[in-house]
Amino acid sequence: MNVLRPMILALGFLLLWQAVVSLSGVPPYILPGPLPVGQAVVTHFPALARHLGTTMAEILLGLTLGTILGTLAALVMIMSPFFKRWLLPVLVVSQAIPVFALAPILVLWLGYGMASKVGMAVLIIFFPVASSFYSGMQRTDPDLLELARIMGARRLKVLSVIIVPSALPAFASGLRVATAVAPIGAVVGEWVGSSAGLGFYMLHANARMQIDIMFAALTVLAAVSLGLYFLVDRLLAKLVFWQPQGGIS
Repeated sequence: MNVLRPMILALGFLLLWQAVVSLSGVPPYILPGPLPVGQAVVTHFPALARHLGTTMAEILLGLTLGTILGTLAALVMIMSPFFKRWLLPVLVVSQAIPVFALAPILVLWLGYGMASKVGMAVLIIFFPVASSFYSGMQRTDPDLLELARIMGARRLKVLSVIIVPSALPAFASGLRVATAVAPIGAVVGEWVGSSAGLGFYMLHANARMQIDIMFAALTVLAAVSLGLYFLVDRLLAKLVFWQPQGGIS
């Protein structure tokens, strides 16, 4: 049933897509049907796979670095009120400035290579990981903290045994959000300036009015991003196995 459900959803989406194309009469250079897009995926698969490798490397590097930096920032803020007063405004400012507006600056500073795209992904991923993990640690049961204080537990022991495990469900939620938005940073960076990647390939196809190829690249990116999200979601479910997975019954 777990495999059947996404197959049914995918089939329903394709049927809806084809119905919109057929009933609206929209020209192919505006919205091609699923069949031409599928044919473009097959025909141009070697090029798509090559550019996908670049984009996935940017996404995975950005996700890894953003998660590490966000986790460290949350730990520093929970351990030191002094650093919290300095880091918390940085977190707020990082979201007050539109990240997309920073893309040209990152390309200017870091060049047209992979570094600027990874930097964009890190900026997008950093905030949800840091804010969710820090918020989760703040919500640690005060009775557990009081018990640890009475028993004379040291700060690092309290942090590693009580606070961090209590915050793992919140950390997992933030990392799920970060995984979902990670491709945005990489692709936007490629749009601003690059010589490889699915974002670059989409712009190249759009300039040549190869709309089916552009949608093919978008389809491949969406499929791989969904696969990455569900993989991370499955791993996080094992990490926080005590957290209920169901909804309201």
